[in-house]
Parts: sequence; structure tokens; C-alpha cells
Amino acid sequence: MAYRVGVDIGGTFADFCAFDETAGQMGTVKVLTTPDQPGQEVINGLKALEDRFGITPSDISYFTHGTTVGINAIIMRKGIRLAMFTTENFCDVLELARLKMPDPYHLLSARPEPLVTRDLVFGVAERMLADGSVDSPLDPESLKAAVAAAQGRGAEGIVISFLHSYRNPAHEQLAKQLIADIAPEMHVFCSHEVRPIIREYERSSTAVIHGYVQPRVSEYLGALQDALKGIGVAPEPMITKSNGGIMSVEIGKTACVEMLLSGTAAGVMGAAFVARAAGEDKVLSLDIGGTSADVAIITEGQPGYGMNEVVGDFPIYVPTVSVTSIGEGGGSIARIDAAGLLTVGPDSAGSTPGPAAYGRGGTEATITDAFVTLGLLDLSALGYGMVSVDREKAVSVIQPLADKLGSTLEATAEGIIGIAVSGMFREVTKLCSRRGIDVQDFSLLAFGGGGPMMACFLARDLGMKRVIVPSSPGVLSALGGLTADVRNDFTQTAYYDLHPSNAPRMADTVARLSEKARRWMVEDQQYEGTPVFHAAGEMRYRGQSFEIEVPIDPAALKSRDITPIAEAFHAEHRRLYGHADTDAPIQIIAINLVVTGHSAKPTLPKGTVQPHAVVAANTMRAFVDGAPCEVALYNRADLPPGANFTSPCVIAQDDTTTIVPAGFAGTVDAYGNLILTLTETQNAH
Repeated sequence: MAYRVGVDIGGTFADFCAFDETAGQMGTVKVLTTPDQPGQEVINGLKALEDRFGITPSDISYFTHGTTVGINAIIMRKGIRLAMFTTENFCDVLELARLKMPDPYHLLSARPEPLVTRDLVFGVAERMLADGSVDSPLDPESLKAAVAAAQGRGAEGIVISFLHSYRNPAHEQLAKQLIADIAPEMHVFCSHEVRPIIREYERSSTAVIHGYVQPRVSEYLGALQDALKGIGVAPEPMITKSNGGIMSVEIGKTACVEMLLSGTAAGVMGAAFVARAAGEDKVLSLDIGGTSADVAIITEGQPGYGMNEVVGDFPIYVPTVSVTSIGEGGGSIARIDAAGLLTVGPDSAGSTPGPAAYGRGGTEATITDAFVTLGLLDLSALGYGMVSVDREKAVSVIQPLADKLGSTLEATAEGIIGIAVSGMFREVTKLCSRRGIDVQDFSLLAFGGGGPMMACFLARDLGMKRVIVPSSPGVLSALGGLTADVRNDFTQTAYYDLHPSNAPRMADTVARLSEKARRWMVEDQQYEGTPVFHAAGEMRYRGQSFEIEVPIDPAALKSRDITPIAEAFHAEHRRLYGHADTDAPIQIIAINLVVTGHSAKPTLPKGTVQPHAVVAANTMRAFVDGAPCEVALYNRADLPPGANFTSPCVIAQDDTTTIVPAGFAGTVDAYGNLILTLTETQNAH
């Protein structure tokens, strides 16, 4: 047998999805994460796959893996101690940033302290001009003094970010060589190698984030490789990327910035895969784990892509799947603030100690504890039996909050859920406003351990008519890794007018990027198929400050007819902003190229829909929408395609629990997805 195994490691659980290439069947398991022993959860999960399904390590033909090691190092500020070398007199680049406050409407808003503090930023005598010519050569003595100062302050690594290195990296390359001779023990990172883009702050910030986590991530990935080999997993492991693709773990050791959002991107790719199979062309994905809720827009089976995503407190300027993260997950902690108000998140109980109801030492109330208190998660075990639910422990942490608020136990638990839902409501409406879409035209596709718990409450408030819950929602991010293609992004700054005379320059850049991409695919990734190339330009009207990306027609470059490219830019500008100036000159700031190597995809099993009503075998006494009631309890395995059921109800399965308040009608489609249709809105709050 040959199995393709996908793994996604979240804040509380590590999810595993094993696809049998011969039989076309999937097996899934969850294990608790091991924050103190990164990578151990992978070994534990593979052991669980063997115990549950008889899948041995030697049966694994393909292994892909998403990790949060990098992003957690940034959030918890546990990277290496970095220094940064800049062009002399440009040492304040990280402090100045873009002079924007994180929240201009918050009186106490403050910018975060940079990952490299000002006392660790040193200027080096050199100067490269914007056209790539040398104004002042690199002064070796100045560099030696900077290295000595960095060593004196305990730096473990150095980021080199000189002016205009995107145009000519010679000074950064020379500095790296000299540092290797002066301080061979020092990690050295060049901004032009990480992301050779125009704009000093964006290039410097991205390089700093990469350097901050690279040694930790590389060590983790090396340990993972050794562990997998040690237990007999033969194929080279792959890792999911922020752009929704995959790359080899070996390449990932030196391309850490490209995989910081790998877990969230894999979830969106899994949601897009399910949406395509089910024929859903307008979907809002909702991935709720133990720490956060991640939302993405998927149209016609494809997610959106963008730049400038935020990792922790800092923006990264690499292509990523567009995801909005909200600090409310199943383990998000509820507290009463100094003003006496109930708040939820953004800090989380994680997997250790976890929610109080898990009986692992948790002492603070979480969203999960609120659901348990209301009787909606009062089941014997969750997460494939990895944790047991104890309602008394959940009540013991909710009751003190209720006493402080002068409220009832049930009202406080519902208040916790309501606050979390309202936070998601706010961020989703902001996202939809930015993208110019009507959320009520979309279906909400819920997954993750907490997505199916909260999706119906959010959809009801948003006025969304349909909620979709995949057959294995708790492990969809792991499945997403199995559906991802080998993919990489390349870029080169252009900075000239979109004019027929510049068409040869554009064509030459596309050709060079294509060759670079081909070598990466064939030599680095050992890809044996036929890669697909897509070129695009970052363009703007002359005088504008920021760009929009527009596809570049290769035929237009070949014929030197830039009219189709200009027309595409005008059309995209009009779509985004409602107007276009067809007489204004257009600048092309950068040329981007995406290379994709399509991988084999699992096939979701499709059943025959035979409509029939299902009667719940059991009921639960719960508190929903302000009143006690009897709630039907279904087992997901007892709901075949065509099954119809009513609400309120709870649907239990190994990897998650789906909670459906009154006002929804449920059915199961041919792929085993739950389709929950909002029929009543009077209970919305």
C-alpha cells in the first residue's frame, strides 16, 4: 500500500490525514501538540496512524507538513538575538517604519518594539545609487567596527540591508563574505536574498523576520528529517508554504519566511479543494483552532492572494494566501477587565494546560468551557479520545466570572460565546467591505476544531444563508497540505514606464525569472512534471504610491504590443477603485513570476443522495439562546448522503463537534458535507 500523509500542527492539536492511493480512502487522527518538544507530536501522530489504521512508516509514499514553529517564535519573541547593518546614516529604518499606528482609533495604541532594537542597528560606510551604480564603495574598516560592536552586544546573527541592494547586491554580497572571515560563527542574512524588492522598510522588515526565526526553524526541520528517517519514513518530507504551495523541507531550512503562514494557508487550500468538489463558487472559509479564527474568501474554487500579511505584530512582504486572523479560538481566555467588562482573547490556554474542561490543569475560563457549561459539549471525549470533557471543571471557572458580573452561570457562558462571535462579525464585515463583496451571497465553510462549533452562530448574525461542514472538518488543514502544488514566487524590480520601447526589457526579465524558476523546480525540488509559469506586473499610474498586480500576456511582450497589458491594468483599477484614467502614463514597478508544479490530488468519495429523514438516537439537556431546551444528538457516522435533520442539534464526530442552534435545516450532500440552511432569523442576537 502507498499512503500520502498530511500533517498540520496547531495551537492545541496536531492533525493527521492519511490518503490511501490505491483504495481512495482517507484516515484521520489528532494528537495533542508538544510545545516543549517540537516535532514529537509528528512521531506521536504517526504512531497513532499505525495503531488506528495499521499504516506503518514504510507505507508512506508522500509526507507533507505544516508547522507553527516560525510564527510562534515571532509571537513569543523567542528567535535569535539579531543585529542589523544598514547604509551609514540610515539606521532608523525599523523604528520609523511607515509612521503608522496599529490602531489610529485607540488612544493607547503603540507600535511594537522592533525585533532588532535600535542599539543593535549599525551603519556601514557604503552607498549604492538607485540605478545600481556605486556612489561610495564598501569600507571594510567600517564593517569590521560594526561586527565588533554587534559581537559586543551579544548578537547571534546579522541582517544586512543596504540601500538599493534590490538593484545591485554587490555590497551586501561583499559584506557577507567579509563577515564570514571576521566572525564565522555568526548567522548572516542579506535582504536581497530574502526578498529583492524596492522600498527599504519592507525589504528590511522581511529580512529581519526571516533572520530572527531561521536558525530555530532550520534546527526544527533538521530534527524532523532525522526523526522521520529514524522511524522508516523514506520520502523527502515536504512543507506547506504561505502562498498555498509546498516545497521540500531541505529548501525550507533556508526559505523560512516563505513558510511562516503555512498552517493557515494549508487550511484555506483544503477549504478551496472541498468547495471545488462540491461545486460551491462563493465561499467564506472559517478555520477556528485553539488560538485563533482565520477567515478567507474563496471564489470559483480559488483563494485570494496578496502581500503585506501580518505575522505577530509585524508585516511580511512575501506572496501569501490572503487570510484574516482573529484572536478568538476555542482556547481563548475570558476575563473581566479593569472596567468590569467581560472580554475574550486574544491570549489562549493552548494545549497546555488547555481549557479547564479538559482536566489538564487549566484554571481560566475559555470559549470551550462556555460551550461545555451550556451542555453543548458535554460528551465523553473529544479529539479521537485524546481529551475527556469535565463539565464540573468548566463550571468552576465560569461561575466566578458570573459572580463578579452579578449574572447567571448560563448568561455568562452565552456572553463569552457572544463576545467571540461579535469579534468575528466585526472582522468579517471589515474584510468583505475591503474586498467589495456581499457576505450574504456566500456560504460559510467551517472547519478546524472550533469552526463547526461556532459557525452557525456567526452565520446567523451575518445573515449568511448556508453553512457547510466538511466530512472531516477537524483535520481539513492536514488535507489541504495533500492538495497543494509545488509552487514558488520570483520577483525583480523594474521601475519604468509601460511603453512599447520597454517591452524587450520586460520580455528579458520574464525570461530570466522563468529560467530561474525552472531550475528551482527541476534541480531543487526534483519535480518531474511540466511546470506552469504565470507572469504579472505590479503597476500604477505615475504619481501613485502603491501598485496593483496585473497578469502579463506573453504574446503581447513578444509582439511588443503593450496595449492588452495596459487595458488589463485600467480594467483592474476600475474594478478596485471605480475609475480609471486611460490617458495617464502607467509605471511597472516590479515583475513577478509564479511557477507551479501540479501534484496528484486525493479524490473525495462521492455517494448517492437518497433523501430521508433521520431521527436522533439521543437528546441532551442544554441551554441555547437564553433558554433551556432538549437538543438532538446525532453521530456524524449515522448521517449518510441525503440525510435530513432538524435543529437545535449537536453532531458529534471524532475530530470536532458541530453545534446547530434553532432556525437551521440540515442535510448531507453527495460528498458527506453537512449543508445547514438558515430558515429562521428571529433568534439572531
